[in-house]
Amino acid sequence: MKSAAKFALVLVTAPDLKTARALAKMALKTKLIACANIIPKIESHYHWQGKIESGAEILLIFKTRKSKLAALEKMIIARHPYTTPEFLVLIPQGGGEKYLDWLAAAVR
Repeated sequence: MKSAAKFALVLVTAPDLKTARALAKMALKTKLIACANIIPKIESHYHWQGKIESGAEILLIFKTRKSKLAALEKMIIARHPYTTPEFLVLIPQGGGEKYLDWLAAAVR
């Protein structure tokens, strides 16, 4: 296993598949990510404006370099329909050498 300290996984939720696909496509076109996983039909429960809310959402998992996080966050905030979009960064400890080499080459 190879160190993955220079990479990041970013979680973003979207209200629908159309929005999720558009965000993934824009992030790929602008080379801010190497890959986006779109996980449909999640059920979210959360606090919002003093109430407990729930709803169907789509989860995106973006794979990128830590150096691209600020630009990726700026793009998500600018293009996301939510007033407070989720942008949660996870730093992996390690990963497969070939996969991490591909990720490094895909996002420069």
